[in-house]
Amino acid sequence: MKINIAIVGSTGNVGRKTVEALERRKFPVNNLYLLSSKRSAGSFIKFRNKKIRVENLENFDFKKAHITFFCAGSKLAKILAPKIAKYSTVIEHSKHFRMLKDIPLVIPEVNEYALKNYKKKNIISNPNCSTTQLVLALKPLHDKFKVTRVVTSTYQSVSGAGKASMDELISQTKDYLAKKKIKPVKFTKQIAFNVIPHIDVFMKDGSTKEEWKMENETKKILDKNIKVTATCVRVPVLISHSESVNIELKKRFNIKQIRSILSKAAGCKVIDEHKNGGYATPAECAGSFLTYISRIRKDPTKNAINLWIVSDNLLKGAAFNGVQIAEVLVKKYIKNN
Repeated sequence: MKINIAIVGSTGNVGRKTVEALERRKFPVNNLYLLSSKRSAGSFIKFRNKKIRVENLENFDFKKAHITFFCAGSKLAKILAPKIAKYSTVIEHSKHFRMLKDIPLVIPEVNEYALKNYKKKNIISNPNCSTTQLVLALKPLHDKFKVTRVVTSTYQSVSGAGKASMDELISQTKDYLAKKKIKPVKFTKQIAFNVIPHIDVFMKDGSTKEEWKMENETKKILDKNIKVTATCVRVPVLISHSESVNIELKKRFNIKQIRSILSKAAGCKVIDEHKNGGYATPAECAGSFLTYISRIRKDPTKNAINLWIVSDNLLKGAAFNGVQIAEVLVKKYIKNN
């Protein structure tokens, strides 16, 4: 079955990567409708060797699309996604719908079953990028040994904050090297040659909304009884998020079992050689659909391990995960409607 696809926010980071993922996965696209605000309408994006004109979102009839990828942020999603969902299944990338009861929050390798009742609202939520790569590694360990507690510190690239933030890192780097004064715009402090322990808004308990998302989304996707605590940090990297993760398990294990299980984990690749360069870093993971796991080792705490996890936040953390959800819909649901 050939599928008509619409992408809202097609000119942004996630929108463009969704176009790329559809092409790389050879998704059965019939018509591809690229949509944006009036400001970006009229530009062109290449798909399968053809230039497709970006249309004004306000003029589009969503009855034309079987599936709509919504890549335009929470404020717009809150207003438009439910309206679009009356005519087209919405795969939504913002934080707005993730924790709502009747909205499935899905990583296909982990909880594809959550799609079963997606038609209730006809909106499917894509998890936070840092949550996705974490849960991909946790899933097989939880199945075998039961994860009880997770402590993670993240090293999140600036692309997670949008293209303008990527541009700011580049411009700040140039200014720093030229010994010019740096004026932060998108970030609260200088990001070039610096790290910022603050992503999203602060909450009453002192944590940030990004940390809250990681903690609560992990529970919704995997197991509500897992205790999760996170410290989320923005680093001067363009693409790919990294995480240092400490995991406590209920059952006893040996490290060979852990390596074996993780090496077979869906959507993951283990790179864990005990030598110089025998680990994954953001630079070589950018552009890959996989999540990379390195630095696998036992922690002195009873039944605990440490991992280093890296993934392209724009692909598996966003666009590619959304396309995988669409692939499941086409395979198991839409064709039977």
